[in-house]
Amino acid sequence: MAWSLRLAEDGDIPKLETLIGRSVRELQSAHYSPAQMDGALGSVFGADRQLIHDRTYFVAEQEGDLVACGGWSKRTSLFGSDSGRATEDALLDPLRDAARIRAFFVHPEHARCGLGRAILFACEAAIRAARFRSIELVATLPGVPFYQAFAYETSESYEVPLVNGLSLPVMRMSKNLGSHEP
Repeated sequence: MAWSLRLAEDGDIPKLETLIGRSVRELQSAHYSPAQMDGALGSVFGADRQLIHDRTYFVAEQEGDLVACGGWSKRTSLFGSDSGRATEDALLDPLRDAARIRAFFVHPEHARCGLGRAILFACEAAIRAARFRSIELVATLPGVPFYQAFAYETSESYEVPLVNGLSLPVMRMSKNLGSHEP
């Protein structure tokens, strides 16, 4: 079935939260425990209105349903939802700082159908247009192979503390745009 890509709007937030929850619980269960996923949903994994307001968050839609989402940011946060951020999210300098790839989630029934790739390419094109020279992201363990397939390199592994006292293993990754074209 055909899908279309568009920028997210505030009205999409309830559908985004549903999509994110389902994606996390079904596509990340081989890498994280139910308690880790519970602790990450809402703070680490969730809608970020700043991305929507900045017009940098995409949704893939099929017959009115959201089937994937993801975006980029020109702000300092590497990950997290609205509720997980306590401070102002300052703007980055494209000539000095790396843009951020943020919050990619795919509906489990639409995984491995090219949606993530389409959103990533849209993000990278927008990042280039905004004159950023590099990109950083924090990948979940199941996301690492996806980003590696598009020339992102792992620079560090670490654990994000969760609200329930557990932690979430993740990988910091980056890409230099000067040497890689989509």
